[in-house]
Parts: sequence; structure tokens; C-alpha cells
Amino acid sequence: MSTRDYFPAAPEGGELIHTRFYEARTYKMSDDLFLLRGVVCDEKPAGLYLSGDPDPLWVHHMVVDLEISFPMFVIQKVSVTFHERPHTHCTDIEPDYQKLVGLSIARGFNKQVKDLFGGPRGCTHIGALLAAMAPVAIQSGWSMRVGNALGTQESDSASTAEQRKRSYAMNLNTCHMWDENGQMVADIEAGLPMETPLWISKRAKALGRDDTEWLKMRD
Repeated sequence: MSTRDYFPAAPEGGELIHTRFYEARTYKMSDDLFLLRGVVCDEKPAGLYLSGDPDPLWVHHMVVDLEISFPMFVIQKVSVTFHERPHTHCTDIEPDYQKLVGLSIARGFNKQVKDLFGGPRGCTHIGALLAAMAPVAIQSGWSMRVGNALGTQESDSASTAEQRKRSYAMNLNTCHMWDENGQMVADIEAGLPMETPLWISKRAKALGRDDTEWLKMRD
């Protein structure tokens, strides 16, 4: 399945007039650093703006690279590039995004972005892209720590209460499942194993394999 196959078919009788898509990919650079790359594109269907044009038209195409420390989730390096934009001087704002260096991409990040770059202080499309990238950074943290303390997925002797708390600290109170007073957090703090993610179980079943294999993975 490609990254575009998830979108449902057009509604009956509907004519496509605009597509915006975001994509974020994370690359592990070292044990304590990952690069998070985000892309935002706005696409007009072929021929909509220029009669007879056979190809879709990109009106926005921006790329943001963030080098982020792990496990602190602090932005170490920033690159913002406008590949397609409507106005010549849109790119004048690119250097301002160096203000992101030193910020945590975890708690409070979206508010800091709004304070620094909201309205005339930044680019609305870069702001929306950064908001989409922030939760990807947290998801990437789980991938960075595969094989480390995730709940009690290590042996009891290696998984202390402090390690368990660190493993989910960035997720606490981010949604109803991670409610600090909820059952899942209570179970983790009690030393019970976390539920195997459904996407692991489904894939393991399709492969005819045991879904506990992922617990044995090590970096």
C-alpha cells in the first residue's frame, strides 16, 4: 500500500478541486539523535487553472527538517525550504525558523510555535506542518527505544518503576487512553505488561507468527 492508497474514493458526483497532503518521515541518525522531515503540498487538478494543462499543479511545496535529540526531544538543528510558493518573497521568512532551535517538541510545542510564528510572524503553511510533525516526533520516540523499557516489556529485574514512568512520560494525558488516572497507566505503574499493539497483532497473524516476537527486538 502506498502513502496515497488510504484515501477513500471521491464522493459520487463530486469533482476534485484541491488536494493538500502532509507527509512526515523520521530517520535515526544515532542512538541519541533523529531527523524528522515534514512535507506539505497543495495540489490543483490538471487543467483547473490553465486550460489544457495535462498535469496537476503544485501551488505550495515546503519541506522542514528538524534534528531532534533523544530522549530529551529538544530541537538541535532546523532547515526550512520553500520549493513552491505563490510569492517571490515568501522565502524571506525561512531564516526566522531558526528560533525553533533549543525548543522541546514535546509538551507545549504548538503554543510556542503559535507565539513565535503566528499571523504575520510566519508562514501559515509551515505552522500547520509543524503542528502535524510534533506528534510524529513522539511516535518516533517509541521506535527509537525499541527493545528498551516499554512498560514491563523487559524482564522484571530490568524494569523499575522509574523506567516505566520514563517510557510513557511523553504520552501522559495526550489522549483518553493515556489519562494519568486511566486503567492503562495504572496497569503499567503496577508492573503489568502493556497490550500488544493491534497493528502488531494483525501483521503477526497475517504472517502466521507469534505477536510476542516484537518484545524480543533489540536495537
